[in-house]
This record gives sequence, C-alpha cells and structure tokens, in this order.
Amino acid sequence: MRIAKVKLLPLLAVAGLLTGCSYGPTTPVTQAGRQSLSQRCSDALAQFKETRPGMSRWIHSAYACTILPSVGAGAIGIGGASGRGEVIRHGNLLGYCKMTQVNIGAQIGGQSFAELILFRNQYALTRFETGQTTFDARATAVAAASGAGTAANYQYGVMVFTLPLDGLMVQAAIGGQHFTFAPAGQ
Repeated sequence: MRIAKVKLLPLLAVAGLLTGCSYGPTTPVTQAGRQSLSQRCSDALAQFKETRPGMSRWIHSAYACTILPSVGAGAIGIGGASGRGEVIRHGNLLGYCKMTQVNIGAQIGGQSFAELILFRNQYALTRFETGQTTFDARATAVAAASGAGTAANYQYGVMVFTLPLDGLMVQAAIGGQHFTFAPAGQ
C-alpha cells in the first residue's frame, strides 16, 4: 500500500500543477477580447447546429448553455486541456467560463475541440456557476457529428456535446474537467 502511494504522489503533484497553470483570467480582459470570444462562440454554436439535425431543438429547449469554441488538449502520459467560453441563456450573455482538464493514463497526442454544455434547469446552472460541476467529458460527451446524439440524455441536469476541430489524440485515461465562472460585467 505504501509503495502505491509513493508512486501516485508525483502524478498527483503534476496534475495539480497542470490545473493551477491554466492560462489567463476567466473573463477576457479587453473589449476586443470579449468581442472576439463572442464571435468565436457564435461560430461554434452554428457549427454544432450544422453538424447534427435536431441540435437546434436541444439548444432551444435547454435552460441555458455554455459554449467553449476551442479547447486545446495535449498529453504524453499525463494530459491537460483548457479553454474559455460563454454562458448563455435565451441569447443573453450570463457570463464567462474557463475549463481546465487533467487526466492520467495511456495517452499521447494533441487535439482541439469545441464543447457545448446544455443545462436542463436553474439548479444545474447554479451548480455550474458555483464551481460544483466537474466531470470527465470523454465519459459524458456525445459526438455532435455524423448523426450521433440521438441517444443523448441529461446526466445530473447537464448534457455535453463535443465537436472535433483538429489534431489526433489516442487515450485510455481517467481525469476530469473543472469549470470556473465569472458573471458578465465583472
């Protein structure tokens, strides 16, 4: 038992370091940065709607959504990812979010993807805003392309879709995503 703990400590230290090193603040610093992020979020949302018939219905029936237009991920044994996006309810900006991800396992490569998170109700959104939403997107996400998502269901009031953008990653790893939220206007 002691040997297993000793081997796990360096991995946990690196995972903590990766989590703490996510770049920049949650909210874009400049007006130009906010406008750029808003445009990229709009474009990514349009891509999600184009890739799967019925996606518009999912989005419009959701209480609110988060769109991360580009999440960058990389791994060699230990992996990490991060991205920034907007939280929207019925077309109105509620705030900004930042996602950080750490995972450990057999993995190598790099990729970028867009991520769409739908919230079923106010309770699920509040949990997200207060930092209580943490999950492994690979286990809960549904690919948006090629007709996938017909069996999509909310889990704990949250439904996640991903859209591959670029790169290649091979992985059999465990880990999780963590989100921070900042209300618009802060």
